[in-house]
Amino acid sequence: MTDLYNDIRPYRDYEVSAVVELLLSDNEFIDTLIALRGNRIAKWFPSLVRLVARRTLKSQLSGVNTIDGFQALVKPRLDLVVEATSRFSYSGINELDSATSYLFISNHRDIVMDSAYANSVLVVEGHRTAQVAIGDNLLQKPWVSHLMRINKSFIVKRSLSGPKQQLAVSKQLANFMRQAIVENQGPLWIAQREGRAKDGDDRTEAAILKMLSLSRDKSVELPDEVLGKLNIVPLTISYEIDPCDVFKARKLAYGAGYEKAPFEDLKSIAQGIQGQKGYVHIHFGTPLNQPSLSVPEAVSRIDDAMVASYRLFKTNFWACAALGHSIDVADRDAALSSISQSAFFARFDELEDVERHQALEMYARPVLNWMARKDRV
Repeated sequence: MTDLYNDIRPYRDYEVSAVVELLLSDNEFIDTLIALRGNRIAKWFPSLVRLVARRTLKSQLSGVNTIDGFQALVKPRLDLVVEATSRFSYSGINELDSATSYLFISNHRDIVMDSAYANSVLVVEGHRTAQVAIGDNLLQKPWVSHLMRINKSFIVKRSLSGPKQQLAVSKQLANFMRQAIVENQGPLWIAQREGRAKDGDDRTEAAILKMLSLSRDKSVELPDEVLGKLNIVPLTISYEIDPCDVFKARKLAYGAGYEKAPFEDLKSIAQGIQGQKGYVHIHFGTPLNQPSLSVPEAVSRIDDAMVASYRLFKTNFWACAALGHSIDVADRDAALSSISQSAFFARFDELEDVERHQALEMYARPVLNWMARKDRV
C-alpha cells in the first residue's frame, strides 16, 4: 500500500532502529551534542571525545526500538528543563478529553520549548504526546530531520518555488493532519504562523487555516465545513523572560536584509532550552468545534483567545512603561515576577538604542494587545 505521507510524517516504530543507527554514525550529530555540552577537551582530542560520546550514546539508546521508547529516553531531560523553570504552570487541560485527538494551534515564541512544554503537560495529565509540525527550513542537516521525526515531528515544506508544487505539498499536509485527527492518532501541534513572533505580537496567519481547509472533500463539503471538524484548540504559552530576546531584537533592528548565520537556528534552539525563562504559563483553550467555521472567523477567535489567555508578567508591564505607555499600576503589581526590574533591564545593556527599543516592544506588545481587547469588550 502506498504511503502518501512518507516524506513528511513522523517515523514509525518499525523505522526506529535504522534511524538510531544513522544518528550514531553521523559525526556531525555527535559533534553537535559534544558542543552543546561545552566539552573543552574536544578541541584538543576530537577523535577521542567523539569515540567516548558515541559509545555513551549507543549505551543510552540500547534497546530503544519504538517511538515511545525514544520519547521515554528524552523525557527525563525535558523534565530537568521544566524543573529548572522558576515556575511552570498550566490551565485548561482539565476541560479536554484525553481520548480525543485535538489540533493545537499555538502562539510561537521558541523553536522547541513551546511544543515541549505542551507535551510535558499532556504526559502529566494522561494525554498522548502531540505530533509536532516543524518547518523544513530548520532541517538543514539529515541528522536534524532524523532526530525530529523520531520524536514525532512532521514536516512543513516551505522551501519550494513553484505555486503548483506549493499547492501539492499544502494539500498533502492538510490531508495528513486531517487523517490524524479523524483516525484519532493523537493530538497535533502547529504554530499559528510561519516563524516565531519575534515582535511579541501573536497573530494567526490566515494561510495556515486556508492550508487546513485544503483537506475538503469537494463532493460533499462546503469550504466553511472543514475547520469546525478538526478539534482546533487555541494554545497560548507565556514566558516571563525570552531566552532569545537579545537575538530577536538584533534581528528585528537589522530589518528585511538580515541573513541568518550558519547554524543560527540550532544556536537559538540551544539558547531556548538552556536559557533563563523565569515563569512560564501555558493555557489550553476551548475547542472551536461547530458546523460552519470560516477562515476569517477562525483567525479572529484564535487571536482573541491568545490575547485573553496570555499570562502577563511584570516584565511585560515594565517594558510597556519604559516605552511611555500608560499602564494600570494595580495590574502591574498583581503580576508575577522572578526577576528584579534592574536585572530585567540589564539584559539589554549591550544593545544599541534601536535594538533595545525592539526588545522592549517585544515584551510590551502582549500588554498593549490586552488593553486594546479590554477596550473592545
